[in-house]
Amino acid sequence: MLPPVVAGVDGSAESLAAAEWAAREAVRRERPLRLLHAGNRHPRQEAGEVTDAARRVLRQAEVRVRATCPAVHVHDEQTEGPATAALLKAAEDAGLLVLGSRGLSGFTGFLVGSVALGVVTEATCPVVLVRAGEEAEDEHLPADDGDSSVATGYRDVVLGVDVDDPCDEVLEFAFEGALLRRARLRVVHAWQAPGPLTLGPGETGLMSEPERAEEWLDFLSAVLRPWRDKYPDVEVSETVVEDKPSHALLRAATGAGLVVVGHRLAGRPVPQRTGPVTHALIHHADCPVAVVPHF
Repeated sequence: MLPPVVAGVDGSAESLAAAEWAAREAVRRERPLRLLHAGNRHPRQEAGEVTDAARRVLRQAEVRVRATCPAVHVHDEQTEGPATAALLKAAEDAGLLVLGSRGLSGFTGFLVGSVALGVVTEATCPVVLVRAGEEAEDEHLPADDGDSSVATGYRDVVLGVDVDDPCDEVLEFAFEGALLRRARLRVVHAWQAPGPLTLGPGETGLMSEPERAEEWLDFLSAVLRPWRDKYPDVEVSETVVEDKPSHALLRAATGAGLVVVGHRLAGRPVPQRTGPVTHALIHHADCPVAVVPHF
């Protein structure tokens, strides 16, 4: 059996949006969908009360999923205990883990809780964060009249790449995601001009900005060449820009359907934490964010 797409659900609007997104992704990947609810029992609660509440949450999510994505093969599971630990355990056997995160009204961004942050920093499978209110139409380009539609093509998949340290797991996830959607893959590398204190031996600070940008583009093209060969049906757009990576990727994510970034897992028992680029994206991107772990 193929590893499932797992969605953590707790009855909130954001978790229901995540479950629906996960269902669509499960169909695209031809994987089963597993709805998981985890919760702690209050000292005054009876075990039966906790079980009944969990069943209601799972039933609500399943009804929503089947109504919007009837082709998905779905099953559910409930467990007691800390949600973060339960989701991390589920991630060990999952192909993808999807969680909800509240969108902030008034400005672009996510409100990322401690559970989502804990899972993103520790999970051994890709984790996607989905805003409350995210709908199927949001993955697609607007129709000619400007209205939302699911009959149009998919929005771009955006991938951030560090050409000094490219990661196969991250690249493969992004190319596969673009292929499944028949979407364009927009690959972004951000660079910053070296200063007097950052020049290494034998390096020159006399190279012009256009020359330096062209050099970075050559590096990026070399990184992507084997992946273009492996995924010939994926349209790829390459961009290099002089800026902080977090700023460049947040701009690129505007209007995208999905943004993909890597997260390096430190060797245990070193505490895990998100890097500045991942941190910025999961808090401020206005589309779903996929965080792909690697060593």
